[in-house]
Amino acid sequence: MKKKYLIIVGLSISTITQAQIGDVFSSIIKDKTGVDLTKTKTVTPTPTNTTSASNANINLGNLTQTEISSGLKQALNLGVIEGIKKLGVTDGFYKNELVKILMPEKLRKIDTTLRSLGMGSLADQGVKLLNRAAEDAVTEAAPIFVTAITSMTIADAKNILLGSNNAATNYLQTKTQSQLFTAFQPKVQASLGKVGADTVWKNIISKYNLFTGQNVTTDLNEYVTTETINGVFKMVAEKETGIRNNAALRTTSILQQVFGAVKK
Repeated sequence: MKKKYLIIVGLSISTITQAQIGDVFSSIIKDKTGVDLTKTKTVTPTPTNTTSASNANINLGNLTQTEISSGLKQALNLGVIEGIKKLGVTDGFYKNELVKILMPEKLRKIDTTLRSLGMGSLADQGVKLLNRAAEDAVTEAAPIFVTAITSMTIADAKNILLGSNNAATNYLQTKTQSQLFTAFQPKVQASLGKVGADTVWKNIISKYNLFTGQNVTTDLNEYVTTETINGVFKMVAEKETGIRNNAALRTTSILQQVFGAVKK
């Protein structure tokens, strides 16, 4: 009889589900410890620090690709005109650390050698005249840049508008650097002769070659042309950044309409 009873009890236990056993176990734990295992712990996800262009800050409305392109080009033109006005004066390059033209990298050893020989003033004069040539040549750069901007087709104006602070300047530089160099190089060549940079640099290099027994040559025209163009682009980028971030600099209706649609 006892054996039969145990079998019945065993069968009864075997019919209890795993969930029921869990409930019984939880009940015992709660009675003994006060901890309720049936309550699910809520885990709050760690907020991510991702930033994206929020639609709340963008209201392009009915702006067309043409209107956005016009706004971008106007900002670039303003940057060119104002930048050249600042650069095309005495010390416009030379005393502006953002754009100052330094000794060409491959000629830095000349600078070091001249100074070690007590000819630091000659090296300083050489650097100053590179900047004087840029200051002279850049006064004729505006039409070249404006023509490049006017003829440029902006393939994706919306993304450029929504891009970085100098996205339009970067686009302009990518699309026009080569043609600007070709058009501007003769003007730089003339300015190097006009300010006497050619003569001084021939003297610098000949002295270096004499003292070192080397035969160094350099193309100052190519170097100064590149640095002058890059200087203008830096000024344009500065203006673009200002227009994007300061409503007071949006001095025309199209600038207000286009750049005002993107709140920073």
